[in-house]
Amino acid sequence: MNRQAQACVMFLFGGAVLRATMTDLYLRYVKEGLRPFLIAASLVLIAAAVMTLWYEFRPAFTSSEPDEATADRLDEVGGVPAATDHGHSHHEPRVAWLLILPIVGLLMVVPPALGSYAAGQAGTAVTAADEYENLPLPAGDPATTTLLDYAARALFDNGRSIGDRRVRLTGFLTPGPDGQPILARMVLSCCAADGRPVKLGMTGDIPTGLDNDTWIQVVGRYTDRRGRDPINNEEIPYVEVESWREVIAPPDPYE
Repeated sequence: MNRQAQACVMFLFGGAVLRATMTDLYLRYVKEGLRPFLIAASLVLIAAAVMTLWYEFRPAFTSSEPDEATADRLDEVGGVPAATDHGHSHHEPRVAWLLILPIVGLLMVVPPALGSYAAGQAGTAVTAADEYENLPLPAGDPATTTLLDYAARALFDNGRSIGDRRVRLTGFLTPGPDGQPILARMVLSCCAADGRPVKLGMTGDIPTGLDNDTWIQVVGRYTDRRGRDPINNEEIPYVEVESWREVIAPPDPYE
């Protein structure tokens, strides 16, 4: 690529990232908290591309008398200006043009969020948090919380911080170890590349007749039943479902 082409690709890439951050599309790739950094990075790319194009197409400086440095160069080559590579393209491998593909993909394709297939390839990921005695559930009946929060309370606090309160959980369906559907949600540390699932088994009014990746919202209570994830042998807590309903996928599908 010559510099003009490089600048155009850089401008398109910066514009594609900026467009993604102006919608919910970026949430398919990274956590919500990284949005300011993506905006800043895209603006830097766009500014660098504009400055490169300005540098390439600015009027050439002319003077009736060559300056000292130019005169020295003319003397070295017998009065003929030394050849430069400015404005000339090099016949390098054209593989650099493949950089266009992720730009086109980012502009034209909306990838699906990680779902049941990704959940089935990785073991459940629940980490111990601080003591839950001083961290009550959110107010309301039922209390709306995340799968990760419920799973951590169920496993590491034995449900004491949940008590007999009802909870509302939202996730997608994926096959469990025994073939029964379980509730899952992907958790990100940084981006979709490090996404891992949190899995909850269900007892009581278990949803039936639904496809994998169907998003549902369940209302239930804590139960001390537990299972094992065959992938990493970690414990999977259960929730006793009292009612459930099918919902659309949330704008941010990850926790």
